[in-house]
Amino acid sequence: MSEHDNIESTEFKQLLERVERLEEEKAGIAGDIRDVYAEMKSRGYDVKGAREIIRLRRMSPQDRQTFEAIRDTYKAAAGIDD
Repeated sequence: MSEHDNIESTEFKQLLERVERLEEEKAGIAGDIRDVYAEMKSRGYDVKGAREIIRLRRMSPQDRQTFEAIRDTYKAAAGIDD
């Protein structure tokens, strides 16, 4: 193995370790998010509805309007009234 291969190997291992640390952090954050949803539920909030609101808040206003227009069209076609 040449010295060049050794440097790449070290760099690759460091990158793998970074990904592993980030995956551990992500798992911890996912647990924290689950805890907040559990708290919401224990306080009487509808978690499914809260998740939908969070999804909508992530959208741009234009994307949200497009989504809502399509949803309303599909609801009408399916015979679902508000």
